[in-house]
Amino acid sequence: MKTVKDYIRTIVDFPHEGILFRDVTTLFADPRGFRMAVDQMLHPYAGMRIDAVVGLEARGFILGGAIAHQLGTGFVPIRKKGKLPGTTISQDYKLEYGEAIVEIHDDALDAGQRVLVVDDLLATGGTAEAGIKLVERLGGVIVGCAFIVDLPELGGRKRLEALGMDVHALCDFEGL
Repeated sequence: MKTVKDYIRTIVDFPHEGILFRDVTTLFADPRGFRMAVDQMLHPYAGMRIDAVVGLEARGFILGGAIAHQLGTGFVPIRKKGKLPGTTISQDYKLEYGEAIVEIHDDALDAGQRVLVVDDLLATGGTAEAGIKLVERLGGVIVGCAFIVDLPELGGRKRLEALGMDVHALCDFEGL
């Protein structure tokens, strides 16, 4: 029987030499694999009240929309700077080489809303931490952070757990 990990292909030397890129588009393209991923990402949170799903750009939008649909909740995107049309708040974070900024609409969440944060891959945790900070600045309460892939060598899970987050990943891959 196939697992979620079986649907993910690895592309060598992308986007740079020495990188093993974990490509979830093959998972998304397969109806059984995609449904399996969405169902398994929801499973740890069954029975919990979740008021909104927050997806991190860009593959987190695909997952977040599907998960929000399953839960019957709203979906809130966290996007790269300059991509949202309304008034936003922003959070900067460090990348391997430089910095980046993500934003959320300043009226996207109400204080006290219970939020599930979703993305495809957890590496260093920088993007997820920035998203968590944005949700918390709006008064949201994070019930968990769900990912398809964890790259444990890069320390993202430990980083988010140190913030008090419940972290769930469907599979992990060794290496970068």
